Amino acid sequence: MSIVIMVGQLLLGLSILVILHEFGHFIAARAFGIKVEKFYLFFDAWGIKLFKFNYKGVEYGIGWLPLGGYVKIAGMIDESMDTEQLAGPPQPWEFRSKPAWQRLIVMLGGITVNIIVGIFIFWMLTVRYGETYIPMSHVKYGIVPGEIGKKIGLRAGDQVVGINGKPVERFEDVTNPKVFLDNSVLNIQRGNEHVNITVPTNILNDISGKGIDGINDFIEPAPRAKFSIDSVYGNAKKAGLEVGDSIIAVNGHPVVYFDELYDQLSTNKNKQVTLSVIRNKNAEMQMPVTVDKDGRIGFKRPTKEVLPKDTTIHYSFFASLPVGGSRAWANFVNNAKGLKKIFTGQVAANKAVSSPIGIAQMYGSQFDWIKFWSLTGFISMVLALMNLLPIPALDGGHAVFLLIEMIKGKPLSDKFLEKAQIVGFVLLICLMVFAFGNDILRHFHH
Repeated sequence: MSIVIMVGQLLLGLSILVILHEFGHFIAARAFGIKVEKFYLFFDAWGIKLFKFNYKGVEYGIGWLPLGGYVKIAGMIDESMDTEQLAGPPQPWEFRSKPAWQRLIVMLGGITVNIIVGIFIFWMLTVRYGETYIPMSHVKYGIVPGEIGKKIGLRAGDQVVGINGKPVERFEDVTNPKVFLDNSVLNIQRGNEHVNITVPTNILNDISGKGIDGINDFIEPAPRAKFSIDSVYGNAKKAGLEVGDSIIAVNGHPVVYFDELYDQLSTNKNKQVTLSVIRNKNAEMQMPVTVDKDGRIGFKRPTKEVLPKDTTIHYSFFASLPVGGSRAWANFVNNAKGLKKIFTGQVAANKAVSSPIGIAQMYGSQFDWIKFWSLTGFISMVLALMNLLPIPALDGGHAVFLLIEMIKGKPLSDKFLEKAQIVGFVLLICLMVFAFGNDILRHFHH
């Protein structure tokens, strides 16, 4: 059932974005009097269609291959590679008969809509839920670094007082992808000592290599916190642990914060440990308990953990627009920076590139309305960025050829465009195979 939910969310999110992207091309083409022959969600490769109907001269349908979608514009060399209609003289309703600036707008229509959709989604999320964050002034016990954070010198309990010399006002700024994308300097207060830790250039390799949980392996998304026992089950219940008990040590190692308990249990998987427990403020008692293969003993913390109190800012309808817009734009910029690191060799492509399998895992096995729309807005901005790449067969490749035409004053030859389209299509197929292979290998590796 969990796989069905993941795949369902992926298909729903991508379907919404693909339809709107192609609608951007469709509406721009219609605005300039260009005939659109087909509008398809997913590809009808080898002519196989799941569903189709005709309306006002346009064939609408759903293909069987869920790797995108397309609109077939008359008089244009595209992924359909239909060159028969190009043999005759240009017709007034065809793409090729229109001025280059109009064709450029048609090609950028999908990207424009993706950006608008991304901004709109984050705008509406801000209108509905506002902006929630934890003020750094409320963070008493510091951060919890993951394996990657510890590797660069971070320690549990460190207080991040600044980033690149600027004071930090929100805890979320510490876990923002900008920190490792920009190779920031973290200004740390560690007891009475002030330490500066520079985030290394190659850290994204480690983060990407961990998959969807990689960011949490840098710094945990919640501040350090103490813990209590809300319910007991499994091995802990068999051992005699009760609600309200206080665990103060594991095998003699003191534990005050949950990350300390977690570390002790994780190092003793499939082993028996001795808990030092205090019940009702009475004398300390020793309690042997077995740790399972996941590093758990069988208790839950309260739903509302003893975490620093967060703050929510609510905005009016129109005041939410710049806030949502900045969130959308931050996603675009952060992904552009990540892409630059791949192209410059700072990050290995096999660790950073993901396929729809990875995206489905990001959606998760439980439907969460806020998470669904946040991730769909994020993907909308990613699609806009990826389609801007100057690769033939992508919108960015078509746009580059049109800009060259506008500079030269004459169009590139049809034969050149046909060959470029084939090269671009082969590149995209190779990239897709590479991405799917990456995710499959990651799955088996984990």
